[in-house]
Amino acid sequence: MTPPDAVSPGPDAPPTLYDLDRAALADALAGEPRYRIDQLWEGLYTEGRTLDEITTLPKRLRAELAEAHPVSLVEHVQKRADNDQTVKWLWSLADGDSVETVLMHYRDRSTVCISSQAGCAMGCDFCATGQMGFRRQLGVGEILEQVIRARRAAQPRRLSNVVFMGMGEPLANYDAVWTAIRRIHGDLGLSARNLTVSTVGLVPGIRRMAKEALPVGLAVSLHAATDEVRDQMIPINSRWPIEVLADACEEWTAASRRRLTFEWAMIAGVNDTDAQAVALATLCRRLRAHVNLIPLNPTPGYPTVGSSPARVQEFRDLLRQRGTNATIRQNRGTDIDAACGQLRADTNGATVASPRRRRRPE
Repeated sequence: MTPPDAVSPGPDAPPTLYDLDRAALADALAGEPRYRIDQLWEGLYTEGRTLDEITTLPKRLRAELAEAHPVSLVEHVQKRADNDQTVKWLWSLADGDSVETVLMHYRDRSTVCISSQAGCAMGCDFCATGQMGFRRQLGVGEILEQVIRARRAAQPRRLSNVVFMGMGEPLANYDAVWTAIRRIHGDLGLSARNLTVSTVGLVPGIRRMAKEALPVGLAVSLHAATDEVRDQMIPINSRWPIEVLADACEEWTAASRRRLTFEWAMIAGVNDTDAQAVALATLCRRLRAHVNLIPLNPTPGYPTVGSSPARVQEFRDLLRQRGTNATIRQNRGTDIDAACGQLRADTNGATVASPRRRRRPE
């Protein structure tokens, strides 16, 4: 299996307003008074308003901009859980596809989990997004707008963290993802240390990250510490096995000076054994990595059950006894299919994505 190449919204799709940086917005407003650029920028990026809400712009100009640069995300469904502390949006995209975004509130801050692809080509059976298959890459504007919408919805809390842990494999859409990261950092003012990219282990992408100027966090969805087990769980492991992946992670940690995180979905009888704990602790000592243990969330297409709460704690204790920093993640939004591994861009089990067939990656 190889990552999909750039299947984007389409060569004829007009750029959305959020695809345009400040210089491109200035070009779009050619012939207008210069202060219109500030009004549009402030409305979109400082205030997070929709184009219709930026009433400092003349109605005629707003109509022209809307026609030339249509919106990228249209809210289809919004669900809430955890006493409104977790919010999930299902967005319809301009071409009929759909993605999901999850906003998680804490006492005085919020974190948004955003998508980078419609669907996913990585084929991990225990993940609902992997079960739905790959549809297309998201464009820069479609990625960025998820953050802007979430930042507005988070108020009066501060949107403190952005994690690329929603639908899709971010490093298989590297150019769009990294452009969005630069704009989240530069245009929205979030620190690179509050941005995290998750990957199942696309080694070329990790090595590219090691060369970037922004020290963005890296979380590797490892889920198994031996190739024998990981080959069955993560198909991409057959191309970049654990030793190759570990070398790339070492390169990244040396360059970024940041701590690596391993994500580990606890699956009964598969990766919760003592042998896996020993192998994982050995790998973590080499890479000085932290482990997030994730109780497996139910998905309709994966019958295997998660580890019991007692076994999750035992596994954590085995890691700690071997000097590994390990924590158990508190699942959020499980009852609205908003937790880790549950995103599949549907409502009540019925996908809203366009039924047309997509070219499958080789």
